[in-house]
Amino acid sequence: MTARPANAHQARLLKLLRDQGPNSRAQLGDQIDLSRSKLAVEVDRLLETGLVVADGLAASRGGRRSHNIRLAPGLRFLGVDIGATSVDVAVTNAELEILGHLNHPLDVRDGPVAVFEQVLSMAEKLRNSGLAEGFDGAGIGVPGPVRFPEGVPVAPPIMPGWDGFPVREALSQELGCPVMVDNDVNLMAMGEMHAGVARSVGDFLCVKIGTGIGCGIVVGGAVHRGVTGSAGDIGHIQAVPDGRPCACGNRGCLEAHFSGAALARDAVEAARQDLSAELALRLETHGTLTAVDVAAAAAAGDATSLELIREGGTRTGQVIAGLVSFFNPGLVVIGGGVTGLGHTLLAAIRTQVYRQSLPLATGNLPIVLGELGPTAGVIGAARLISDHLFSPA
Repeated sequence: MTARPANAHQARLLKLLRDQGPNSRAQLGDQIDLSRSKLAVEVDRLLETGLVVADGLAASRGGRRSHNIRLAPGLRFLGVDIGATSVDVAVTNAELEILGHLNHPLDVRDGPVAVFEQVLSMAEKLRNSGLAEGFDGAGIGVPGPVRFPEGVPVAPPIMPGWDGFPVREALSQELGCPVMVDNDVNLMAMGEMHAGVARSVGDFLCVKIGTGIGCGIVVGGAVHRGVTGSAGDIGHIQAVPDGRPCACGNRGCLEAHFSGAALARDAVEAARQDLSAELALRLETHGTLTAVDVAAAAAAGDATSLELIREGGTRTGQVIAGLVSFFNPGLVVIGGGVTGLGHTLLAAIRTQVYRQSLPLATGNLPIVLGELGPTAGVIGAARLISDHLFSPA
């Protein structure tokens, strides 16, 4: 993809076609503030670039039928969502429909070189399957703070060896296409906004609870990243004064008391103290415990596991309640690996938020689980790069 929109009107047209699919000129004219003649000029210019193509006749609105317009069917975006313990890689078309998706376990602590070897191998496998001759752009999510303009992770607590690594530059050279990099929870929020539970909401919070905890903040349909890109790093808000030490160097952070890693540690401790026969059996069988084990034990009625989930949900709800009082969102989405804990976790979060925040903020506030699961991040990554490429150069 070498062409870019020449102005804001063309950018708006491209994003409408991405988000809504093929449209007639008349339908596009209903949604964009241009005269019929000016709209025709801009559409014709986009047709000349090859970014859009004619796509059959539109339904009649009285008079001569016009052609539908759609984004070029050959455009391909690569979405990469790097987590602490696994990576998802997907190929999408220009409308961000997933054409192929791979998942592979990895340890982000192995460092960027090892991780990107795996990412590039997965991208090559998708390309060789016939889904793409090449990639027009790639979006990358990483589980830590990112200096957004440069695409560089900055002192990420759970990513040793990544500080200052030029992710955007390195992958752009390897893939031969433009690359954009963001925090993984921002991409989850973008994915849910594009194709998930937040499709019709302009202002919402997307909280990801996995190995760490983060929050995507969407304001007026756009991700709010803050001045340097660190907005939403709620895992390092203090939840317990003088509490447990955290990987960031502080004490009492939410992430230190409730996250995938914290929950696994608490479950192991409970098993070793004979507080849960179910967890002790699982620990003896597997040699370790994860949030998945806690979820399974809770589903089997294990009281200790249920209490661990409720306690973590309450602490998370305390932090979210503060965010709700400050931001007054229209929706709170809960996602990430720990959402396998399901409605026990969701109920604890809801109870705390509704109890702690003012009724004006919570009276019509849905707090829901995300719809897209592991595909939210890769769809968000594809949207990130398409936002960049569908903007004037």
